[in-house]
Amino acid sequence: MRRRTAALVAGGAITATAGIGLFACGSDGTGGPGGADSAGQANGSGPRLTVIDPYIPQPAKDGIAAGYLVVRNDGDTADRLVAVSSPLTPHTALHETVDNTMAHLDGVDIPAHGRGVLARGAAHIMFTDTPGPLRKGDIVDVTLTFERSGSVTVRVPVYGMADRPGDPGTATATIPVVPGRDAAAGAASDTAPSRASGAASDTRAAKATGGVPGRAGGHAD
Repeated sequence: MRRRTAALVAGGAITATAGIGLFACGSDGTGGPGGADSAGQANGSGPRLTVIDPYIPQPAKDGIAAGYLVVRNDGDTADRLVAVSSPLTPHTALHETVDNTMAHLDGVDIPAHGRGVLARGAAHIMFTDTPGPLRKGDIVDVTLTFERSGSVTVRVPVYGMADRPGDPGTATATIPVVPGRDAAAGAASDTAPSRASGAASDTRAAKATGGVPGRAGGHAD
């Protein structure tokens, strides 16, 4: 497959309401995630990232899914999404659709005072070999790793196949990326819809945290 870097998208702020839960973490040290750039964020010189409206459309078939979101940068320094991961499946990666052809991405650029966009038909998060069916109302934890700002784990809701954030029955979210923030700090902010109380969702939740590997399928996007 071709390997590309997603084109950056400049633009204004996107507003949203009703935050979805998150966990954030950063590594110690200098010049890397959670290190020297934490100070840059504090004095306004570094990137200031917010993850907006992450979601996964319910897949048309089992074993594969795609995720979408926007990363807004209100800071004076560019950043870059360099990796994604999820306990749902070890086969989680950045992909891009170009002329109906799939390409792996090395990263998604997030310009200063601009946005990095993962959207249908463009750059997106690809989940393959998922362990079972994903259904509307399920929640998937996804960790986003940024070149300067460290990592944040967001709880991504599964919507209906044609749903978008803000449609009836869906939530919208703004999730700040805070380098070095304790992982437990964001847990109480979870307001995403969840079906974890049902028996079927309990089974899917168990799979999403490292259960039986699922079958592979075609590309979801």
